[in-house]
Amino acid sequence: MSNHMERVQMHLGDDSVALTMDGYDDCIAGVLERFGLPRIVVYDKEKVIQKLIDNGSTRDEAFEYFDYNQLGAWAGDGTPAFITTSSWIDFLYGE
Repeated sequence: MSNHMERVQMHLGDDSVALTMDGYDDCIAGVLERFGLPRIVVYDKEKVIQKLIDNGSTRDEAFEYFDYNQLGAWAGDGTPAFITTSSWIDFLYGE
């Protein structure tokens, strides 16, 4: 476990139900805190997609895999979330 992941786990707390994705520690954007709900790990969607591409997927394959296997993998209240940053939105829509 990376030092970054250890700090994330400390912030989540000992009784955390938050789930993480193996091999994607470097894609963690932070921790989402919601009123009345457990804290969860948030991943940077752009970094996740880029990691899939760097590991041999085409852009289309990376998006399809992400949509079905990562974004679509509901496992309860501890399921990770994904953020689309404003810079990624600008890139996608051409600002």
